[in-house]
Formats: sequence, structure tokens, C-alpha cells
Amino acid sequence: MSKISKIVLASGNAGKVREINKLFAGSGIEVVPQSDFGVPEVPETGTTFVENAIIKARHAAECTGLPAISDDSGIEVDALDHRPGVWSARYAGEDASDTDNNDLMLKELEGVPEAERTARYQCLIVFMRSHTDPVPLISQGEWEGRILEAPRGDGGFGYDPIFYVPTHDCSGGELSLDVKNTLSHRAIALQGILQQFREHGYI
Repeated sequence: MSKISKIVLASGNAGKVREINKLFAGSGIEVVPQSDFGVPEVPETGTTFVENAIIKARHAAECTGLPAISDDSGIEVDALDHRPGVWSARYAGEDASDTDNNDLMLKELEGVPEAERTARYQCLIVFMRSHTDPVPLISQGEWEGRILEAPRGDGGFGYDPIFYVPTHDCSGGELSLDVKNTLSHRAIALQGILQQFREHGYI
């Protein structure tokens, strides 16, 4: 395959688009959300992050005719038996907001001591050259931390305001995007995909 100049992101999430384009700066690749093409969301029927990422990337590639990148990510909390996992975005219900999800998690963890509030973000990135690509590129990233007792900061998205980052003594919501892009589960997974792009001659 020749060099890649444009990839459709199998998401309309503005936060993800910003993060990915910031990380891909200098690669010659523009990442555009599937919402720019009117691509509808596809049901995430997988039971693992990688299954859901493949479902979304295949759908976006088929609808647009472009190479597609997708991530499925979420948070797993040890005290909650690794929930919410693949259901992180829908933890408090199908139409739950980030605040709804954060509030539910804090409620479920009421009374759990700090040492037992360990958690990690997981991210699986999938890249497909086309919807029939038999060998998608796959990369995983993991970000360790713990769940705070109350939100801090108004940056980031998802569970960032209640996710404590031990290396920087703050929440994910208090990190600048530049710093987050060196630490996060998505940043780690995307760096892995970029490395695979170089190895395959895509950039």
C-alpha cells in the first residue's frame, strides 16, 4: 500500500479527534471523524475491546471507502471486578453523559479505601486498509491510576476528572493535552500504531 494521507476515525468524539491529530502531527496523515461523512454509529456487540474496535473500523471503512482507524477504550476498576470495561461509555445507561458515568462510579466506590481504588484505562486501536482487510493492525495501551473520591479539573473527557495520575499527582482532567499525549492509554496505543505504519511504509 502507498503512503496514507487521510484516515477516517470510527467515532464522532471531538476529544478523540483532537488527541489523535495532535499525536499524528508531522506524520502527513489527516484524521477525520466519520461524522464528517454522515456515517452512523454501529452497534458495539463485541465482548472485548478488540472485537468492538474491529466492528467500528470495518463499518467506517465500508461506508467511506477510506482506510479507517478505531479505538475501543474504557476503564477497569479492581474493586468493581474490573467493571465497567467495554461498557465504560454506557456504564450509567445507553444515553449516559460523562458526568452520569462518573457519578455512578463514585457512588459504587463510596467507602472503598484509597489503596483499593486502583484502576486502569485500556485502549485497543485497530487500523484497517479497507473493510475487507484480513490483517488489521492492532495496538494496545494501558494507563494505571486510581479513582478519586471527587472530580478534579475540567480537561479531558470520560473518566479523566476522577482518574488520579500518580506520576503527576493530579487527575486526568487536570493534565494539559500535551502532557496527556505522553501518558495516556490512547497515546501509548497510537504510538504503537504509528510505529507499525512506519514498518509497513504507510508514512
